[in-house]
Parts: sequence; C-alpha cells; structure tokens
Amino acid sequence: MSDNSFLVLFLGPVREYLADEDVSEILVNGPSAVYVERKGRLEKTPAVFPSEASLRAAATNIAKSVGRMLDEANPRLDARLPDGSRVHAVIPPLSRVGTAIAIRKFKKDTLDAGKLLSFGSVSEAGLAIVSAMVRLHKNLMVSGATSSGKTSVLNVLSSFIPAHERILVLEDASELQLQQEHVLPFETRKADKFGKGEVTIRDLLHSALRLRPDRIVVGEIRGGEALDLLQALNTGHAGSMSTIHANSPLDCLRRLETCALLSGIDIPLAALRAQVASAVQGVVHTARLSDGSRKIVAVSEVLPLENGEYRTSDLVRWRTDRVAPDGKVEGSFELVNPPTFAPEAALAGIPLPRN
Repeated sequence: MSDNSFLVLFLGPVREYLADEDVSEILVNGPSAVYVERKGRLEKTPAVFPSEASLRAAATNIAKSVGRMLDEANPRLDARLPDGSRVHAVIPPLSRVGTAIAIRKFKKDTLDAGKLLSFGSVSEAGLAIVSAMVRLHKNLMVSGATSSGKTSVLNVLSSFIPAHERILVLEDASELQLQQEHVLPFETRKADKFGKGEVTIRDLLHSALRLRPDRIVVGEIRGGEALDLLQALNTGHAGSMSTIHANSPLDCLRRLETCALLSGIDIPLAALRAQVASAVQGVVHTARLSDGSRKIVAVSEVLPLENGEYRTSDLVRWRTDRVAPDGKVEGSFELVNPPTFAPEAALAGIPLPRN
C-alpha cells in the first residue's frame, strides 16, 4: 500500500489534499468543515464528509490500523502512520462539532541548511553561529509556537553533529531524520487498554544515560522529563538538544523551569534556576510570521543568572521592517552581540561571523 493510499482508504473526501505536496496539514473540524495549511497559511476547502458517522468510522479505522482504540473509553487518538504522518483525533462529546482530526503530513524531503537559506528562514551568519554552537558541544533548545518549524530546525541543527558521534534520539512519535550513521532512535509507548505498558520520555531518558550517548536529542519537552534532561545536561552529556513551546528565548528558560517543577520532585526554586542556566547554553527561537513564512527570529546565548533571574543575549535577530501590500513580511537578519564563546571557537578553529 502506498503512503497516500493508506489514508485515502479511510479519508476519501480529502484525497486531493493528501496528494498535494504544498499542503502540510489537514484539519477536519467535524464532517462539514475541512481546512488545510498550504505554504504556511490556513484556508478552508470545499471538502465535506457524508455524515458524522462516516467521519467517525474513518477515525476509528485509522486507530485500529495502527493498533490503537478510539471509542468512548479512549476518546483521543495520537498516532503515527506507516508513512510517518501524524494523526490526532478527538471524538464527541469532547469535540462539540463532531469528530475532529488533524493530520500533519510527513515530508519525504529532508529540510537541510541550504534549504533554510534559500527559503530566507535564516542568514548565513546565523547558520554559522548555530553550527559553531553545535560543534562546540553547547546544549541547545529550539523554542517557538505551534507549527513554527521547531522540529525542522532541530533536524537541521542535528546535521552539524560530527558523523563519528553516538546520538540517541528520544521522541513521542518519530519525526526527526538524522543522517549520521551512529543514531539510536527511541519512541515512547502509550499504555494499553488495561493502563499498563506505558513508556514515557522520562523512562527513555533513564535508559539513554546508560547507553553511552555522545549526544541526546529529545523531540520535545512537555513536562517533568525536563528535570531529567537538565540533570543529564549537567552531568557531562554536552551538546544535547531539544524543542519546547515558548514565546521567546527568555520564556524558553522559564518554560523549562515550569516543566521541571511538574516532575514531582521537590527542589528549591533557586537551585532549579541555577540548573537551567547552567544546563542550557543557547536558544534558537523560531516563529511563523503573518505571511506564513517560518524563520529563526533569534539565536540567543544563555548568560549566568543575575540576582536569581535568567538572562539571554541575542547573537542574531530578525528585524521586521514592513509588511508589503501583498502581505509579505519584509525585513532582515542582524548580528547583535558577540558570543562569549568566541575565544573557544577560535581555539577549535571554528570561524564565526564578525559584527
């Protein structure tokens, strides 16, 4: 069965959008409202399902095909399909408009540094700085809002890891496409219908630390696993990276702190902040602009705490100059502050752009 035919088998009304390479997401808000994201912009389509019953049946069949349940006892589905696409579904009564389905299509062509440059998503100077940070084994967080391109940027950052290093990748659903030879990918597992057998990111982190990693790459930090990651980063596992939802580089550190507090382990706030500021050396912040374009809008270095508060220093920043009549956002990337690791880069023979 081909990649698209797997979904078309259940989702005939959105067949053309499954086949459209420009469509990255398909959003079904009940049987009579289907939206797609095309080139960064949402648009409503004329597609409709015959009835709520047929849409519900489609969602249920998708769940069964990947060994999951979608029913009154399990009203939410989070699944990865054979082609790598991700599906999330919510059924009534949780969804008041009928069965809701979101399909994030898997991109077969890997986004690389050259494509980021050609899309105008980053400047050459910004790329040189993040490449240097990865090669210098700085621990990095990729932050941003939903659908701002965090996973794609993390994939590009991972491409700068030297080929001889052993990389352990931990994800809820496999999306990263690392090209190095020595990669060990892991994926979490949901509990079965009896509530047993669940394997979380925290569980995988515990295993990863015993499997001699050179680098640990975590797909996304959402909860208490943040504390486990911070402890790993502060105990010699330098050069690791992950993503997190946040509104700015500074907010990224606060979000990490909040997630770590969800671990259930009682830790003084001052000690936790010291761990965050020590563990993370850089933040790569992404955003989707009003015209649908996605950019790395800031590359920031994390500075030591000052009076118990987080501090960051922007190394590269996107500046919006104007929004053109056609809606296109115009602006430029600018070098802001020199990195404190410049002497370290010079000793390693890694060139950095000059201000």
